[in-house]
Amino acid sequence: MPRILSSTTPAVALNSAAPRLSRREALVLVSALPWLVPASASGAAAATSLFDGKSLGSWKPVAFGGEGEVSIVNGAIRLDRGNDLTAVVWTGKVPGPNFRVQMEANRVDGSDFFCAVTFPVAGSHCTFVVGGWGGTVVGFSSLDGLDASENETSHTMTFENGRWYQVAVDVTPTHIKGLIDGAVAAEANLARREVDVRIEMVLCRPLGLASWRTVSDIRNITLEERA
Repeated sequence: MPRILSSTTPAVALNSAAPRLSRREALVLVSALPWLVPASASGAAAATSLFDGKSLGSWKPVAFGGEGEVSIVNGAIRLDRGNDLTAVVWTGKVPGPNFRVQMEANRVDGSDFFCAVTFPVAGSHCTFVVGGWGGTVVGFSSLDGLDASENETSHTMTFENGRWYQVAVDVTPTHIKGLIDGAVAAEANLARREVDVRIEMVLCRPLGLASWRTVSDIRNITLEERA
């Protein structure tokens, strides 16, 4: 889940009645806690919300044929079970070239991918697959024609139905990184690589969220443009 500052976190503790730190000590502490550095100092703009929890807004359901219903349930986008895919695609401003897209995703019911994030990169598109191929595969589709079950980013993770996971994708023209609950789950250097999506995901371009024969909820979708 996202890191939320509370009355017990270091950011507030620095403003308490505790002994005053020297300038050198303060700099050392801040360097050890990168999440306390303002976005402007790291070259990143403040994250922008892409979903208000009330309406789809600029997200539009994708008409694959056989798709499940798309609705708002308890402040999340509900992707109902499809045959095979259910998805939404972003119709607003396309991000890039350097950005992070982040969300929380919950596999409500089913046993396949519940959050496949398609995104623009390096003049093409790619998909970060979370929980594919029977519910456990994580990776990028596709690199050099190999999908997330075949290329070097592929590995397996166990996902629980009914649990929220934080999913993020960091994108630059030369590098992509997928994170789950803040930990790097897949990454790839794109130098001299062919990058594209599987044919099933073409309609999710340029930025889309999809599930495969699975009911999923997605909320707290944000975009952070970076310099």
